[in-house]
Amino acid sequence: MLAKRIIPCLDVKDGRTVKGVNFVDLRDAGDPVELAWQYSQQGADELVFLDITATHENRKTTIDLVKAVARQVNIPFTIGGGINEVKDADILLNAGADKISINSAAVRNPKLIDDFARAFGRQFVVIAADTRLVDGKQLIHLRGGRERTEIETLNWLQEAEERGAGEILLTSMDHDGTKDGFDTTFLAKVNAMVHIPLIASGGAGSQQHFVDVFEKAGVDAALAASVFHYGEILIPDLKQTLRTAGVVVR
Repeated sequence: MLAKRIIPCLDVKDGRTVKGVNFVDLRDAGDPVELAWQYSQQGADELVFLDITATHENRKTTIDLVKAVARQVNIPFTIGGGINEVKDADILLNAGADKISINSAAVRNPKLIDDFARAFGRQFVVIAADTRLVDGKQLIHLRGGRERTEIETLNWLQEAEERGAGEILLTSMDHDGTKDGFDTTFLAKVNAMVHIPLIASGGAGSQQHFVDVFEKAGVDAALAASVFHYGEILIPDLKQTLRTAGVVVR
């Protein structure tokens, strides 16, 4: 069995780490480079950086941030936000990122997934998807959750895999920031339908929530933000709890 991964997520806006509830009411959570170093020391398996307003503001992800993080950490990290073409990804990977995450751009131009997979290999391509339950259907949302589509999340994730995505980062907007637990029911449904690693995001509030998402949904990794940023859960403690529960971690 592959070891499950614990991944802190750093949502970056104007060079600072921020966190909100249900994608709104953002508050400052610290310097992203300093936090990245702390997490690498604590034993995080990977990091994810999302420039959360890059697409909305129609600009590119900050290259300087990628270079600074690459100098500070020795664990893999993924960068996302404002990546619209192969050239963007090439610059970020050369700056030190290990993987790139695409969301809105991929939905608007699905062929981008094919292009990225062909240029860099599937293992570099993470499809981030923001989903929300609307009238009984899980629908994809774009531009940092600001724009609803009529695309059903399951259909989109299956297409993304077929086109060459190597990993899926699925965020439940309904659970995001609530600390009420991951959406294990929907995550289990997605996990049963795709054959690439699935990262659960949205809702972590306790160590038990991580145990639940691994046991009930069978995901490959669990991602969280505020519980790590504000010291509510320490990664070494979390990993010990998971081991005690029989979950294989690094």
